[in-house]
Amino acid sequence: MEKTEIQKIVAAQRAYFKAGKTLDVNVRISALKALKAGIQRHEGEINKALEMDLGKGAFESYMCETGMVLSELSHMLSHIRSYAKEKTVATPLAQFHARSYKKPSPYGVTLIMSPWNYPFLLTISPLIDSIAAGNTAVVKPSAYSPYTSEVIKTILQECFNEEYVAVVTGGRAENTTLLEEHFDYIFFTGSQAVGREVMRKASEHLTPVTLELGGKSPCIVDKTANLKLAAKRIVFGKYLNCGQTCVAPDYIYCDASIKDKLMDELRLQIKKQFGTSPLINRDYGKIINEKHFKRLCGLMDMEKVAIGGRSESDTLRIEPTVMENVTFDDKVMQEEIFGPILPVLTYDSLDEAIAQINEMPHPLALYLFTTNKKNVKKVTSQVGYGGGCINDTIIHLATTEMGFGGFGESGMGAYHGKTGFDTFTHYKSIVDKKLWIDLPMRYQPYKKVYEKMVRMFMR
Repeated sequence: MEKTEIQKIVAAQRAYFKAGKTLDVNVRISALKALKAGIQRHEGEINKALEMDLGKGAFESYMCETGMVLSELSHMLSHIRSYAKEKTVATPLAQFHARSYKKPSPYGVTLIMSPWNYPFLLTISPLIDSIAAGNTAVVKPSAYSPYTSEVIKTILQECFNEEYVAVVTGGRAENTTLLEEHFDYIFFTGSQAVGREVMRKASEHLTPVTLELGGKSPCIVDKTANLKLAAKRIVFGKYLNCGQTCVAPDYIYCDASIKDKLMDELRLQIKKQFGTSPLINRDYGKIINEKHFKRLCGLMDMEKVAIGGRSESDTLRIEPTVMENVTFDDKVMQEEIFGPILPVLTYDSLDEAIAQINEMPHPLALYLFTTNKKNVKKVTSQVGYGGGCINDTIIHLATTEMGFGGFGESGMGAYHGKTGFDTFTHYKSIVDKKLWIDLPMRYQPYKKVYEKMVRMFMR
């Protein structure tokens, strides 16, 4: 898309917002209902697009993308009137007599830049929150998932006029052009490298941002863990979407005493969940493109591969792979893996593991498998990370009742449910002062007689 077209879209949305078109909650509800109907109407096309882009089967597509989007829509439609109401708060005695309240107000024109790994979910879910909060939105889906981007474009063009919600497709040139524009809020999901550039460009306009990034999310397994269940849930979380999940367990960090038993359970679970020939399993996905396929193959040290390791360049598939005898100096531990390769490292004490993780950049997620409540308290209190699970993986992001996001190197800000509404909302703090009384003590000339009263009110 040409630069002038993008500029026209942003200008049209700013005029639309300034005209107050999105402020009425009923308008927002109608928009969300139209979006929900559009998604349901095109569900088959969404499934097909996700299969073309990522090799996802229909069940996984609904469970991890379409269904989660519909859940977010249902939540917002049920709660939006409550979320959009002014909230009265207590007024200090010194401001007698007045009403103090917080007024939820949309930012204005928002930009939503989404990634390729969950291209439908991570585009539409923040869009729902933005619309619910009363903003307009320019949506930029990833060029790496072109089939899903086209379906998104079709749905949004059916549901919205361009001055309300617009879709900009394309690659790096369009991203650069969009970031040169002045938006009122930017929501970005993607890599840390691009996230830094988004933040740098946003700073030129002092535009607030939410950055949903990633990192090397550890999966700690202590010696008290239920290893059979741990392996089952780790294999699910790691190899979902062929490992291309920002909150997938990046590596296992386990007590050295249970490592061999855990490896046996992992081997068994991979066979149970994906069969003896995962590369021909229709429900097992593929790597997004050749560039990432080659990168992942380069991370595998075949001498340390204990499970899997085979790949097919023509189908861009890599078996669920487990590496053992890995150290933090190995190549596979120098970057976020973002694929179906699972290194296993060991520790001699939990304190050692905590210290090591805290020396690394803050991960987006952390998973702990244990039956020891003291270990739960220790890890969740002493380690910095975005969010996670005890005795499971992935599922903490599948609830509208908790915000999802990272901090530090794994991002900033959060969304989902009420937290998502808050992300795209500015809360104006307002005091409505009554006219029938006006306390004189705050005005000059100050008098000694008022000092006692001021101290009483303000202590």
